[in-house]
Amino acid sequence: MIKPQQALHTVFKAACASAALIGLVAANGAYAADAANGKVLVDNHNCAACHGAKLNNPVSPEYPKLAGQYSDYIYWALRQYQMGTGNPHFGRNNAIMQAQVQTLSPSDMKDIGAYVESLDGSLVQKK
Repeated sequence: MIKPQQALHTVFKAACASAALIGLVAANGAYAADAANGKVLVDNHNCAACHGAKLNNPVSPEYPKLAGQYSDYIYWALRQYQMGTGNPHFGRNNAIMQAQVQTLSPSDMKDIGAYVESLDGSLVQKK
């Protein structure tokens, strides 16, 4: 038979665990991307070497224009390069990009996305 004190202790532990989990989820979602840090990361990783000046003039038609792209798209594209071919449903296979993104944290990728989205680019939406 469970004593009332034990039951109360179990409920209290469960409530604390739930509060901690909610706090972690809220803190992760509340991160505001820093476009200035994104610019520093883009410069340090020499993204312009392939994607061109202001990330809008790729050196080859095989490379995408990035300037003006949605930040969440950039984040997930970078994340997929990190996953590589280990996950065939989500990973992207490009050796250069995979090497470039391995040291990036999720917040770094969000910062890069914010910077890329802030750039004026020649991307257009089809209507």
